[in-house]
Amino acid sequence: MTDLAEETKESVFDNIKGTRDALSVKRAFGDAYQVDGVTIIPVARVRGGAGGGAGEGTEGEGKEESQGRGFGSGFGMGAQPVGVYEVRDGKVEWKPAVDVSRIAERGQVLAGIIAVCVTILLWRRW
Repeated sequence: MTDLAEETKESVFDNIKGTRDALSVKRAFGDAYQVDGVTIIPVARVRGGAGGGAGEGTEGEGKEESQGRGFGSGFGMGAQPVGVYEVRDGKVEWKPAVDVSRIAERGQVLAGIIAVCVTILLWRRW
């Protein structure tokens, strides 16, 4: 195995280990805190991934003519609040988060679909 391949392999594995650490349960469940005797545990939906690769080029006749080689890796992650667990007097209750932007976006899409359907119906009647 070439030095580049070994170096790439180590870099990719380090990146994947970092992904695993970043996507741990501590990212989904935030630190609990108390307000007026009620314990609040925030919850989020966490997604992510990592990847990497390597490349090698062609070797020329002389060392000055050789080209290529390289490697790269990447990582991406996103989190979206989902809600909170509320612990009061020994009872746990789930309180979902309401994403108003998502509701409005879906309403706009639905309105667009309805407008297209009404237009098609009116065209057919003429």
